Amino acid sequence: MTTTRSVTLERLAYTLAAPALAVAPNVYPDSPVNTVVQLAGAAGIGGIFLAAKSNELGAGRKILRWAPLVLAAAVDVAARHTTGWGPYGLDGLLATGWAAAGYLVMPFSRHTRRRHRPALATPAPQLQPAPAPEPSPAQPDDSADHLTRQARTLWEQAGMPARTHIVKATRHPGQRHDMTILLRASETGRPITGLTEAAVAAPFGVHSSDVALAEVAIQPGRQSGPGWMEARITPDANQRRRTKPTAQERWTDRVGGPKGGAPGSELVHKTRDDERGVTFYRAKMADSTYRAKMADSTDTPRIDLAKVCGALNLPEDDSCVFVLIDGNEFLISAFDTPPLSAIFPATRELLTPDTKGMYVCGFTITGQPVKTMVYQHDKNAPAHGLTLGVSRSGKTQFFAIHMAAQSLDGQVVWLSTVRKDEKTSTLGRYIDRQGSNALWMARSLRAAKALCEIRAEMPWPHDGQPHDYKPGDTRCPYRQLNVYGDEFMTAAQDGDFGEFIQKDGEDLTVTGLKYGIGFNPAGQSPFAHNGFSTEMKDNLRQNSRPVIFNMGSPGATRKAAEGTMENAYDVPTIPARYSRSEGSAIERAMRGEADPENGVSTGGVAVIVLDNGRAVLMRSLYADFDTDLAHLFPNEVNRLTDYEISELEKRGLWFDWNEPVRPGEFWPEPDEDDEGEGRTRRRGGGGGKSGGGRGSKGGGRRSERIASPRQALEAIKSLTDA
Repeated sequence: MTTTRSVTLERLAYTLAAPALAVAPNVYPDSPVNTVVQLAGAAGIGGIFLAAKSNELGAGRKILRWAPLVLAAAVDVAARHTTGWGPYGLDGLLATGWAAAGYLVMPFSRHTRRRHRPALATPAPQLQPAPAPEPSPAQPDDSADHLTRQARTLWEQAGMPARTHIVKATRHPGQRHDMTILLRASETGRPITGLTEAAVAAPFGVHSSDVALAEVAIQPGRQSGPGWMEARITPDANQRRRTKPTAQERWTDRVGGPKGGAPGSELVHKTRDDERGVTFYRAKMADSTYRAKMADSTDTPRIDLAKVCGALNLPEDDSCVFVLIDGNEFLISAFDTPPLSAIFPATRELLTPDTKGMYVCGFTITGQPVKTMVYQHDKNAPAHGLTLGVSRSGKTQFFAIHMAAQSLDGQVVWLSTVRKDEKTSTLGRYIDRQGSNALWMARSLRAAKALCEIRAEMPWPHDGQPHDYKPGDTRCPYRQLNVYGDEFMTAAQDGDFGEFIQKDGEDLTVTGLKYGIGFNPAGQSPFAHNGFSTEMKDNLRQNSRPVIFNMGSPGATRKAAEGTMENAYDVPTIPARYSRSEGSAIERAMRGEADPENGVSTGGVAVIVLDNGRAVLMRSLYADFDTDLAHLFPNEVNRLTDYEISELEKRGLWFDWNEPVRPGEFWPEPDEDDEGEGRTRRRGGGGGKSGGGRGSKGGGRRSERIASPRQALEAIKSLTDA
């Protein structure tokens, strides 16, 4: 290479100046040469300081230009302060080193004349070997397999989307096109941002729905974090998933999505019971990581049964699909035929209460037995009962099995209804007492209320002292009494005895449990204006398992169940009939054919409210009144003790309750001089709709006994001659 003239001259100057730096301080210490050198060094120090302080470009070159002067001054000062030529000829060595540094490390002229270099002679062109191509950043030389190299080529042609490069591509087993690619940010320490499914799908020629992006799982020996990402490209699997999805895939795609019937849920497993003809879908809410990505994330299942049925290709309107929720899990049962259309005959084995007073009263849609109680073992008290439902819904059938269970436990049963019918008359043969009018109901409630007073003073044989009733205690001198009031709401509105029925029923509900008396009203409405006061309803709800049959419409059934529950839970729907959807309604309309009439009655299907406030749909056991019911009841009818009967007779409350109203039995007799009104009050013996009654003009005497707003309202209603 040709050396420029300025460099040659600069090197020559360093060589000639070096001896002067060594000789001058030693031979002529006061020579002006030393002064000039030191002044030049001071100027160099100033130049270096200004160059270092400046923010302009080229500060390094300026420092190099001033460095020889500073080093020369340093050599001169060192030579002046050493004795002679210094130890081992140090002065000469320093000067020689300064000259060598300028000769080898410099020349400084190249730095000072950076923009004014003379052009060198152009050498003759010579053939040179072609330089080896630098490796592409998309395809580093890491001995990657063929698939990875192909994927990298496509990725580089696409412009390295999101400034990433492919680390490895892995083929999915048994698939031609499905693979997973591992991506890393091109710049170390930079997170991957802006990468979308479409950006990954475009280089490989697939639909964006066939691409799924995911964070890289932490594995030993491999980095992870925001700078890494994994992309699953699955066109083959998605094609099969669209045409022949598995149960898990169908649930994820159509049920568990944000717009599905159970958003945020995942299928645990699907099972089939061929013997029972039912398919079970057990699901649960997804984990918190998945739910955090859901806009409407929740732990509690929110299920739209119609959407779920549509997604799973299940008919939703044929009473064959049911949902059961338990915490964050739920079970969907899809039956081949309506499960509650089956008949479950009652047997003495099922109706016999256990040691805790529980017996099987019916079965749920899943075939599980449902139990209710004849007494409250945990509260050490009898149990009330609340049964609601419209006519022909199954109330009397439930009465039969409940009375049989109570009788099998050794309890006494009284049954009163507003009107006589075949079933209640049949039940009357197996229980202590039964009657069929409002007067009979009023007398039974009055006698039960009096029994509270009698039993409160009734001594127990072991210590001669009275005690509160304790179910199952063999020392108790009396049996539990269960008073039934069928169509209680109708009887409570009776013009003659309604106020007595409502008042005594409410008192019995509140005080009867201490004395072994349970009250079991039934009717078609649970509301206060139909006979149920708030206090009465609360006591019935807390001390029973309410049973609600069909109330005429799903809304009314749901409202009745909510009225018996502490909180508003989802209440199952009871349709008027169970019917399967057969064929296409459109095809039948085009052919002019009638719809199939294959409905099955839902009589006996009820909602029972369990202790935890959860409403369960069940079908109660069936007692066939066309046969002898003796196999359900004990051989002997349970009755009151002689002591209780004698005490009731003393009070004038124990007699044939079908007799006409006795003088002064319910209301005071009129004065002797009030002959007209007296005749009205005393007439008719068993007349009226209740077998005995008051005259419609007896309001003057009632005002003397008004003690509550309800009695005042009754008094106003009776003033027909005002």
